[in-house]
Amino acid sequence: MIVIADSSALVALSLCQSLQLLDRLFGDIFVPKSVYEEVIFKGKPEAEALDEYLQMKVKSVSMENYPVQNTANLGRGELEAIALYMDIDADLLIIDDARAKKAAYANGLEVMGSIGVLLLAKERGLIKAIQPLLNLLNASDIHLSSTIINKALELAGE
Repeated sequence: MIVIADSSALVALSLCQSLQLLDRLFGDIFVPKSVYEEVIFKGKPEAEALDEYLQMKVKSVSMENYPVQNTANLGRGELEAIALYMDIDADLLIIDDARAKKAAYANGLEVMGSIGVLLLAKERGLIKAIQPLLNLLNASDIHLSSTIINKALELAGE
């Protein structure tokens, strides 16, 4: 399975020490160059861990070949992630930003967020619980609404 990841989901998964779940669940993980540059920028949360994890996972993509419907005023990384998905005929886009998810759906992409990754990992027996991982996310600068947390815990049976 070929998966493209965006910065928001990568940072979230790194914060809860779950980046390796991507490899164990999906196989081939790639990011466009702009996403890589975004997440390794000095001073960004998890920059060092993401720099190490993303070695050999960065791909260039030409935006000219893949006109992406940008009705949500997305950033370059999000647009390139959608374009890379189209360019290499990926199977899944891992992205957390709600506007970007909407644009991805509008472009016909299969989408999953970081919490979806955690739920899938639990379903497949790769992790025992998502609650401790959600606690790590909540302790960070990432905002998760109580509605999202409660729904995720319900889906996980926790």
